[in-house]
Order: sequence, then C-alpha cells, then structure tokens
Amino acid sequence: MKLWNNLELTNPEFLWLFLLIPLLAIWYFFVRKKDKATLTISSVKGFKETSVLAKLKPMLYVLRLLALSALILAMARPRNVEVSTKTKTTSGIDIVMAIDISASMLAKDLRPNRLEALKVVAKDFVNQRPNDRIGIVVYAGESFSQTPITSDKRIVLNSIDRLNWGDLDGGTAIGMGLGSAVNRLKDSKSSSKVIILLTDGVNNSGFIDPKTATELAKELNIKVYTIGIGTNGTAEFPVARDIDGRLIFRMQPVEIDEALLKYIANETEGKYFRATNNEKLESIYDEINKLEKTEIEEFKYYNYQEKYRPLVLLGGFLVLFEMLLRYTVFRSFI
Repeated sequence: MKLWNNLELTNPEFLWLFLLIPLLAIWYFFVRKKDKATLTISSVKGFKETSVLAKLKPMLYVLRLLALSALILAMARPRNVEVSTKTKTTSGIDIVMAIDISASMLAKDLRPNRLEALKVVAKDFVNQRPNDRIGIVVYAGESFSQTPITSDKRIVLNSIDRLNWGDLDGGTAIGMGLGSAVNRLKDSKSSSKVIILLTDGVNNSGFIDPKTATELAKELNIKVYTIGIGTNGTAEFPVARDIDGRLIFRMQPVEIDEALLKYIANETEGKYFRATNNEKLESIYDEINKLEKTEIEEFKYYNYQEKYRPLVLLGGFLVLFEMLLRYTVFRSFI
C-alpha cells in the first residue's frame, strides 16, 4: 500500500485494528467510575479538593492507547522504498528510409508541398527511434545512399533537412530506390531490418525491376513498408519554368502505382499506406513507429528501509512508562 513519496505499508490489513481504539476509549469512559469503591456521605465540606494526580489518572489509559496505536502501525510494517531503474536495449532495428525526390514531390496537395511535409514527419519519426540505426536513400531517375545506416541521429536529421528535388535525373526509379536500400541492409547484423519506401508516382526509369528488388529484400528477411503520397484526383504539379526561372504549376492527375506498392509490401510481410494529406502522412509514420518496436529490457533495483522498529520501541516505552506511573506516582489511586 503506497502512502506518499517512497513510503509504503507492507501489511496494511493490520490498520483495521485502529477501529478498536475508539471502542476502547468509549469503554473506558463508561466503566472508569467503577474501578474505585464509593462511599455515600451527607456532606463533603470537610474534605479537601480532589488532588491533581487523581484528575490525571485517565492519562494512564491514554498512554496505553498510544502504545497500542504504535504497535498496530508497526505490525502494518511501514518501510521506505528506493527504486533505481536501468534499461538495456536487447534488439535494435536497422531502418532505411527510401525517399522519392523527383520533381513531382513539389506538388501542392500536401502543405506546403509533398517534400516539405515529408521532411517534418520523417524528422519526428527519427526522434522517436533513439535506440535504432537509420539510413537515408534518395531516388528519382536514379538513386544513391545519402546517409549510411548510423545511430547518430544528428547526422540523419541534417540529411533529411538537405533533401531537395533536382539533385538527380528526372523520372521515378522505384526499383533502384528499393535496390539501394536493400544493398544498405544486406550486411546488417540486426535481427530486424526495415525499409520505408515512399513514392508519389509510377516506376518509369532505372535498370532494376522493382519486383527483382522485392525478391532480394524477401531473401534477406527485410520488411518493406510502402507509402504512396498524393491526394486522390488532381493536384498542382510543376510543369515548366517561366523566364525568371520560377516553377509553373498546373493541375494534373495524381498517378500512383498502388498495385506495385501493395505487391512489395505483401511479399516482404510489410504494409502499404496511402498518404492523401499531411495528417494522414503523420499518422502513417506513427503507425509504423508502433508496429516496429525495439525490444528494451528494464531492470529495477529496490532498496528497502524498514520503519517499524522505532514504532515497536515507542510502543514498548509507552507501556513501560504507563506501568511505572501506575505503580509509583498513581499507586495510591489504583
């Protein structure tokens, strides 16, 4: 039974004995007049006033009740508990985020655009994985590893901040993006290996077939979560530049190869998601974060300091003190 701070009672059931205290007090109040003989006389004018000691005699019973209270509390066994905790990561996860950075990621169906919305969510995801190693692979018409798998979250976060379209040739090479991510994880010793593949289009370039890359991931026991990012219907896409070099946006239909993304996820025992807005994208990464839990072993060490001994000594002292007073100072009144 928890009291306050670190103090607890091991045997709180003994506290029910405190119900005896008021009953004993009531009993004493009604029977205390019967513990002395009475004498009926016509007048007490010739007697002195009752002595102070006679008036203090009930204090003996109070001492006895206090002693009983102390012993009851001692039987409840109060003790102070100090808990120290030590955690140990028993199985970290190696995660590679394969991110599409083609020009279509500038579409404005997510705020302010798909790429910037992804950066915010991806950084939050990284911050929630303190015990895992994470790497970044980017792809468009080709692919490359932007950040190797590392436990240094500062490097990963800086890499996400630097994500920018136009660093690679145009197109969407889903197969190459997945293949590069698999290549990063092939030598991993982790018991759990995960790829989060995000794209907003269809595979239209690259020399690695997505299904071939999927088979490689499957053979290496790599789980792939696929995310199709983009609203249903149409969105503002960059289509050209004006004479000042600024991008020109026009409404275009959103095309995502969901059949391929579902195939990749199903074959690798992962899961496919569709992010149609900022809130959905955030909830997807939250769900992946919950699905891929790092095993953490927690050790708790308890240090107990028993507090019943002083109460036993106090109860014993009160009993002895009451007996001493009863057979010395109050002897003539017993």
